[in-house]
Amino acid sequence: MTAPRELPLTPSSPKPAEPVAEASFFVAVGGEPTFRRLVDKFYEGVATDPLLRPMYPEEDLGPAADRLTLFLMQYWGGPNTYSASRGHPRLRMRHAPFEVTPAARDAWLTHMRAAVDSLGLPEPHYSALWDYLERAAYFMVNAE
Repeated sequence: MTAPRELPLTPSSPKPAEPVAEASFFVAVGGEPTFRRLVDKFYEGVATDPLLRPMYPEEDLGPAADRLTLFLMQYWGGPNTYSASRGHPRLRMRHAPFEVTPAARDAWLTHMRAAVDSLGLPEPHYSALWDYLERAAYFMVNAE
């Protein structure tokens, strides 16, 4: 038995469907400006939080905000600037010097929820972002 041969495409033959490239989450939610708004809003809350503010030793929260922005942009499909400048994220290792208690986690989530809510993202983007941030916050707890 011989294998069936492929028929050549003719002008009237249907062409194979081109793969549809889906936009990354980063692009779909508005790119860098969206992540900058998210992080700026988050740090507005951190700046006045008596539990969280002492965890940021720099007087200016700007460098911490830049690091978080670059990390989140890279995680969600944006440029790899974070890794290019800082290496592997190693989130738990980078947070190990700080006592991240359940109370600190909850305070962090309060400010991050306000920040995520402020973006007005549609579903499923809102839930995807929030679910990731919530899981990350629970993962960071390293003290009771």
